Amino acid sequence: MATSSQAAFNRQLKRYYSFYTGGFVAFVILLAIAESLGLPRVWIGYIFLFATIGLYAGIGIMSRTADIAEYYVAGRRVPALFNGMATGADWMSAASFIGMAGGLYLQGYDGLAFIMGWTGGYVLVALFLAPYLRKFGQFTIPDFLGARYGGNIPRLIGVFAAILCSSTYVVAQIYGVGLITSRFTGVEFGVGVFLGLAGILVCSFLGGMRAVTWTQVAQYIILIIAYMIPVVALSMKFTGVPIPQLVYGTVLEKLDKRTVELQKDAKELEVRGIFKDRAAKLNEQVKGLPASFEEQKAAVAKKLEELKATNAPAGQIKAAEKAVADFPKSVDEARTKWTAAARADTGRAAAPFIHSEPFVGATEQVRDNKRKNFLALIFCLMVGTAALPHILMRYYTTPSVDEARKSVFWSLFFIFLLYFTAPALAVLVKFEVYQNLVGTKFTDLPAWVASWQKVDPSLLRITDVNGDGIVQLAEIVIGQDIIVLATPEIAGLPYVISGLVAAGGLAAALSTADGLLLTIANALSHDVYYKMIDPHASTQRRVTISKILLLGVALVAAYVTSLKPGDILFLVGAAFSLAASAFFPALVLGVFWKRATKWGAVAGMVVGLGITMYYMYTRYPFFGVNAPLWWDIQPISSGLWGVPLGIVTIIVVSLLTPQPSKELQELVEHVRYPHLRGDIDTRAT
Repeated sequence: MATSSQAAFNRQLKRYYSFYTGGFVAFVILLAIAESLGLPRVWIGYIFLFATIGLYAGIGIMSRTADIAEYYVAGRRVPALFNGMATGADWMSAASFIGMAGGLYLQGYDGLAFIMGWTGGYVLVALFLAPYLRKFGQFTIPDFLGARYGGNIPRLIGVFAAILCSSTYVVAQIYGVGLITSRFTGVEFGVGVFLGLAGILVCSFLGGMRAVTWTQVAQYIILIIAYMIPVVALSMKFTGVPIPQLVYGTVLEKLDKRTVELQKDAKELEVRGIFKDRAAKLNEQVKGLPASFEEQKAAVAKKLEELKATNAPAGQIKAAEKAVADFPKSVDEARTKWTAAARADTGRAAAPFIHSEPFVGATEQVRDNKRKNFLALIFCLMVGTAALPHILMRYYTTPSVDEARKSVFWSLFFIFLLYFTAPALAVLVKFEVYQNLVGTKFTDLPAWVASWQKVDPSLLRITDVNGDGIVQLAEIVIGQDIIVLATPEIAGLPYVISGLVAAGGLAAALSTADGLLLTIANALSHDVYYKMIDPHASTQRRVTISKILLLGVALVAAYVTSLKPGDILFLVGAAFSLAASAFFPALVLGVFWKRATKWGAVAGMVVGLGITMYYMYTRYPFFGVNAPLWWDIQPISSGLWGVPLGIVTIIVVSLLTPQPSKELQELVEHVRYPHLRGDIDTRAT
């Protein structure tokens, strides 16, 4: 039972955040009134950006601390309800807020793997890890590995794995920050990245986990309000009912019927035929390399000369000049570009699929591959969820083991609110595009199309391929990362709601980035510097080192983000596979099998993580290796190989090496019964 001081603290928190929620709603209403009175759109974007970042910075300043327990685990006094909200915000990354509904839009039924995997993962957290790690009472996940298995080698491997998966994850968040700020303020992508980075650092730099926790609670409130309003508006538009989660099935039926119509439409067939011919031509060029490279290069140059000689319109000459400038510089570059373009054109030549139909494919083999990858992705996301260091760290912050268990329930509830809404949002937006955008004249395109095409043509591009002046579905290229952000404009809502959604997406990206950067910095400062280099370092020195590392890690992450190494959902999915293969076998067997040994854990983590990294690197197109897939499993699900191999390796090597000491086995026995009184918090100091 909570002490009287803890109960008073809980009541105080509820009062503060009730006032905060009311104040934020009033702020949005005032901005809506100001917009109706003529406040420019660009000012709305800047106001949302700087007001929210200023709010988070204010919380960070008020929560500044140099106390070790406060900096690393928020003093272990975060109530279950608020830790659930903070975990929800920590979890609701740019992938969940920005990318997930877009993935469902583009993939239909197959995109449900993300929802099922991420949600199911919290069941594993509750059953296998959260209460036991809280009973253990340390600061970080490498802490547990070092104490459970003995020695610095397991700890060091844990640090490497935590940095690897957290770095992969944080790049996706910073990319989301840059995307949002560049769209809603007009600043360049790189500038937007560093503006968001400033908000991240003010929170985590000054107050560590304490500042991050209370900021994440505030961010969750913003992001869930922002996510719900546009979906409710679209639901009202199409069904007249403001509960989209319960009624979007009627719109799904209409969407499927509309899709069947578009599959047979003569104009759609014409456009898809053009793309099919383009793909065939590009494939022939690839087969004809290297001779075709010189032929095409000469043809592009000749066309430019002819246009100039005939005084063609300036627009045509400019397009021809761009074609010359963009032409591949080498045979290898031509092969890469033409192959990618042929693949894209082949995709656009395919008929639109029925949204509610699972595992759509032209052949049984294609459908079987989709089914396998669907299940593999669910497995990797579930196990990865139960092994992500920045999420597991949150359960160190609760006052007791019982509160840690309750915290998992609240985490699931707050995550459920968004996940239950994402499928509805995807269906409603898709129906709007299929029903109202398709068939529109190019001269009458809605304003949101032009504004998003300016941000990044790869996110939205509509071109009149057959020259009839009418938009066909096959002429639309829409990226998954804009579906949520563009929803308010698609729904015809006031621009202030677009600013609100941007603030929600920013809150999602910043909250997760805060937790990830803190995880990386703490692993380096606590597990490497304090535990392995200078065990006698003062409290002040440890916190200072952590802050310096935090700044360095943030700058490196921002630089990597500028390279745009992949889409948000892939980067996040990769992080889950890496975390699953590195941590899950060692953590779960470390809790439930006393016979697991140091060398078993070391071998299991190295083998599991190694095979996952190898498969991901050699199969993901970004790295250019393009090795054949194993059992047709996509690289995002690389953890399918790493997790079972890690488990088998730990068991085999543990049985071949001497059993752990009596003290370690007693430690495992103590941790396995979390209902018993007595945390092991003294070990962390």
